[in-house]
Amino acid sequence: MGAYIIRRLLLMIPTIFGILLVSFVIVQFAPGGPVERTIALLEGTNVEATSRIGGTQGGDFAGSNTNPNAAADASINSKYRGAQGLDPEIIKKLEKMYGFDKPAHERFYLLLKNYLVFDFGESFFRSTRVIDLIKEKMPVSISLGFWMLIISYSISIPLGIRKAVNDGSRFDIWTSGVIIVGYAIPGFLFAVLLIVLFAGGSYWDWFPLRNLVSENFDQLSWPEKIIDYFWHLTLPIISMAVGAFATTSLLTKNSFLDEIKKQYVMTARAKGLTERDVLYRHVFRNAMLIVIAGFPGAFVGAFFAGSLLIETIFNLDGLGLLSFKSIIDRDYPVVFANLYIFSLIGLVVSLISDLTYTWIDPRIDFETRDV
Repeated sequence: MGAYIIRRLLLMIPTIFGILLVSFVIVQFAPGGPVERTIALLEGTNVEATSRIGGTQGGDFAGSNTNPNAAADASINSKYRGAQGLDPEIIKKLEKMYGFDKPAHERFYLLLKNYLVFDFGESFFRSTRVIDLIKEKMPVSISLGFWMLIISYSISIPLGIRKAVNDGSRFDIWTSGVIIVGYAIPGFLFAVLLIVLFAGGSYWDWFPLRNLVSENFDQLSWPEKIIDYFWHLTLPIISMAVGAFATTSLLTKNSFLDEIKKQYVMTARAKGLTERDVLYRHVFRNAMLIVIAGFPGAFVGAFFAGSLLIETIFNLDGLGLLSFKSIIDRDYPVVFANLYIFSLIGLVVSLISDLTYTWIDPRIDFETRDV
């Protein structure tokens, strides 16, 4: 097992390299960019944008395009949309500020070199280090993802097992109906319904609609802090989890049904084992493998991708919202840092998922298999 773990860890290196390389190449050909965005702000006489360029004030740029020859040169030679009429020196300053004065291969080499030590640089448009931004947003994403997974799996797996044992019964039929309805309702739409009902929309004002904790959180006792924390998380977690039960519950049920019909289960029953022993000592190990296989994707989605709309609706500033805004703003240091962290976590979770196979079913031996 040790050799298998080492091989998997070593394979993460080319995988991460490939993900970053493909993303970097796509960005080079994607329309728009930080330079174009700042040019658009400059053309709109945005003082914040002009003040970022080498410490120069907006007034210095107001007259910088008065040279008709320079304007003509910029119009002819500039490779950026919207740069017509701007002094070429301004474009050069912008390129240097965002690192685009270097060749693409050199920029990619510097990116890899810095990412090895988790140095993600500084955000283009937020004037702060990217790692500090991620640390600031991480508690929201961890809270939403962790509790959604815990609640979802702790309910879905026992429910799926009971549905398999009582296949075709009244309990199986009505729970299937509830699960399908919950899956059909989009999480963000259910979130709006919860806000209308319980967050001061039209009926009761029981739950807050902003932040992960209250403003006076530091002044509360530790029992009050726990209550306050879950008070803020109740509606977002319910909104995210309402559709998460369907896939895991039905997958667990179908997997258990397939195993229950096999010969070894009949043999175990014939030996006089109780139904509980048959289910949890024999069927469980085999049936749960397919559920575990889907855990890495569910984990990464719950922590990062799946919470974007929920974060927006409930005013929770997490990694999902940060990633989305960074893509819109062409804030490439934040975009690549999030991609790097998401990919790394996904690969590590995938390895942990494989190791869990051997914990549930010791007969699985990865040492004798190719990676």
